Amino acid sequence: MMAIDHWLARAAARLGAVSETPRLDAELLLAHACRQSRTWLYTWGDRPLAADQQERFETLLQARQAGEPVAYLLGRREFFGLELELTPAALIPRPDTELLVEQALALMPADHGGQVLDLGTGSGAIALALATARADWQCTGVDLSVAALELAARNARRLGAANVRFLQSDYFEALTGERYGIIVSNPPYLSDSDPHLGQGDLRFEPRSALVAGDNGLADLARLIRQAPGYLQAGGHLLLEHGMAQGAGVRALFRQAGYDMIATHEDLGGRPRVTLGRYRPVDEVSQR
Repeated sequence: MMAIDHWLARAAARLGAVSETPRLDAELLLAHACRQSRTWLYTWGDRPLAADQQERFETLLQARQAGEPVAYLLGRREFFGLELELTPAALIPRPDTELLVEQALALMPADHGGQVLDLGTGSGAIALALATARADWQCTGVDLSVAALELAARNARRLGAANVRFLQSDYFEALTGERYGIIVSNPPYLSDSDPHLGQGDLRFEPRSALVAGDNGLADLARLIRQAPGYLQAGGHLLLEHGMAQGAGVRALFRQAGYDMIATHEDLGGRPRVTLGRYRPVDEVSQR
């Protein structure tokens, strides 16, 4: 019988055509199949696999060879230091989105609380990252998808995040009368003709969370236009967007009357998050 080390080598070779990290994928999938950690694999690399472990591993390998994302196969993903349950009902949280969390936290004082809103919350990744980092802040996450909201609620329960709630809403529609100091969103921002939609993990993620009209700007424009009705005076809107959309998004912020507009770059040096401050018209006129 083949030892674990040999299974990993063969699996990595099989995944080389579909993954940029075939060895890592193989280790994660085999550890999952064995219900063990990757450290256990390293420690016991000379051990053979049991029949049931081989069967589970082969099923996972075939799914990965078909392109299915590792995060969906494992049913979990780490984001901002939190391990989240994940299903195909929600986008896979990515490291670049941690920039959105970092910029929001910089505007959320730790010594006193407030209200923060996450639009299109999906797995709850952004809302939960903010809620766990700022216990005095009350966080609301909204999504149109019931399946995504159920996923987010399970993540909140497992993390013990009592200062977050999840509501079904088409962006602001169910939030009449509410005001927030911070509003964040990673909305759909890909054009329906974007070639990346036919590549990699994106093929398996919910299209409604990826694609927007007007060359990807429709949802961004809607949020920028509508957010002043839900922001407190001096509150901030922060949006993730595509790397080629920074100038267009800043223009939309200016047109809507925001000030202190800035774009921040992701880990790869690409424009990724733009924010602006809401100033009511009467406050601006008194300056």
